[in-house]
Amino acid sequence: MSVDLINFTPWASLGAGALIGLAASLFVLANGRIAGISGLLGSVMKLNSEGWSEKALFLLGLLLAPVLWGAVSVLPDIEITAGWPTLIIAGLLVGLGTRYGSGCTSGHGVCGISRLSPRSIAATVCFMSAGFATVYVSRHVLGA
Repeated sequence: MSVDLINFTPWASLGAGALIGLAASLFVLANGRIAGISGLLGSVMKLNSEGWSEKALFLLGLLLAPVLWGAVSVLPDIEITAGWPTLIIAGLLVGLGTRYGSGCTSGHGVCGISRLSPRSIAATVCFMSAGFATVYVSRHVLGA
């Protein structure tokens, strides 16, 4: 394994991680609920749900963050090598996993682990292991 030192950005990554932690902490302090994106999105889909505006603004902030970053810096090039069928299947599997896992990477991985929730730790181990296995099989077994 080698590190691409030209594109290695530890300070930007550390800053982004700190901002994610800060946003999740402020959300739980202000709303008494964790910032699980799949749960927030599901709740925003119900127009009359409790706290709809706060949840919608939080999600809007996720969409506006790259726009604001692009205003002050150059965004990295996005290169997606998978085709549409692969992306659609992957999206459906992620949606199915978040539904059956009762949460997503932000809810379990960021908020749940920081609260030392055994359920979130187990869920994070499961979805990370499944991701590692998927990448290994697709790259080293199937040669994709």
